[in-house]
Amino acid sequence: QVQLVESGGGLVQAGDSLRLSCKASGRTFSNYFMGWFRQAPGKEREFVAGINRIGGSTTYLDAVKGRFTISRDNAKNTVYLQMNSLKPEDTAVYYCAADPSWFPGRRDVEYDYWGQGTQVTVSS
Repeated sequence: QVQLVESGGGLVQAGDSLRLSCKASGRTFSNYFMGWFRQAPGKEREFVAGINRIGGSTTYLDAVKGRFTISRDNAKNTVYLQMNSLKPEDTAVYYCAADPSWFPGRRDVEYDYWGQGTQVTVSS
């Protein structure tokens, strides 16, 4: 079992920045691909960003490329999502997810472990 706890969400204005953190416990963190997803009201959960076990490869939703950066610190068992130039359409609950596959993909059903989510609200 892997336990994931997100933090760092909040209410910000358009153009502001936030950094989300996801702290993992329970298993060897570096054995897991880590992803960030988000779910806006009335919408399906969507993949935002992912990072491989050693942090050498990342992938992003097109809508956040150039604005969001995913990173991880395996010594701290933590994955981050730096979000810059936030837009109202980024408003959602953000979840981190973990999976032992080398690259589980962008579908949420492929991930075994999930955090409880953190709310990000961007006002215009």
